[in-house]
Amino acid sequence: MKVDLFDFDLPAELIAQHPVEPRDAARMLDLTGGGQAGRMTDRIVSDLPGLLRPDDVMVVNDTKVIPARLIGRRGQAKVEVTLHRRIDGSRWRAFAKPAKKLKIGDDFVCELGLVGEVVEKLDGGEVELLFPYTGEALLEQIRMQGVMPLPPYIKRQDGVEDMQDRSDYQPIFARNEGAVAAPTASLHFTDRLLAALDAKGVTREVLTLHVGAGTFLPVKVNDTDDHVMHEEIGILSPETAARLNAAKAEGRRIVAVGTTALRLLESAVDENGVIHPFDGTTDLFITPGYSFKAVDLLLTNFHLPKSTLFMLVSAFAGLERMKAAYEHAKAEGYRFYSYGDCCLLERTS
Repeated sequence: MKVDLFDFDLPAELIAQHPVEPRDAARMLDLTGGGQAGRMTDRIVSDLPGLLRPDDVMVVNDTKVIPARLIGRRGQAKVEVTLHRRIDGSRWRAFAKPAKKLKIGDDFVCELGLVGEVVEKLDGGEVELLFPYTGEALLEQIRMQGVMPLPPYIKRQDGVEDMQDRSDYQPIFARNEGAVAAPTASLHFTDRLLAALDAKGVTREVLTLHVGAGTFLPVKVNDTDDHVMHEEIGILSPETAARLNAAKAEGRRIVAVGTTALRLLESAVDENGVIHPFDGTTDLFITPGYSFKAVDLLLTNFHLPKSTLFMLVSAFAGLERMKAAYEHAKAEGYRFYSYGDCCLLERTS
């Protein structure tokens, strides 16, 4: 498909720079229709329990964002790298800026002393770094020396980290370190909202997809067939898969909180709709025409034009439907992107 089909204009003032408080007071555009095709209803996130059924199963992503943006030098040249995928205990793939400053064998030295050796250069400004630490010791160094990898459309004065982002950009479900971007639909949840969902009878299952910085990369090709997705690491346990399959067999709906949870579920499901355990990488790229087999409803934020995420929601709920929804959201002053508002979608394909 032509990438231009997924383009739209967005005023810069609609890009959220901070989350609302409390989190569940964010606006939510309900596109489930209440049985009426094409209907849109303006709500807030705390309305969610009233829109779900007592036997629905909500699936959340428990990945935890690490401060994956490292600022340092190669010699006298200033370089920034954003780690995006762990290769093993001591090696990470990263996007470097400017990548031309780094060559294989160079040392990238952080301001507080962490050193990464460039062991491979790849396309698109990507490098592979080897660190002198491994496992938890390396993660501890990253925690001390890195800054939160906020997406480029969230602006901070002089590029200095706002320490509030250390908590604001971390979902309530965060447990397993490894993400370099937040699963942003999860940012809307509070203890109060979870208690209300529990009281409604909505059950909750957990998986892990370590979100990579590739989620922010613009689609630079003209046709979706030519776009290459970056791999992300995902884990779905045998016990979780078994419970989800039992729920599906009982006719219960699967509600994915965010595109990350959806992508891992759809990576783990087979052609017959059976969800299998998953432990590996996924580069699943979903565009209109894809047949969804695992997920019935999706809670998701408003995404960038011409992004893989807007393509995914267009596949899930229909391109024209999503274009109309985004025009409505713009007209009503909804807040966009990571710290912005969200929508509740029903699968149409």
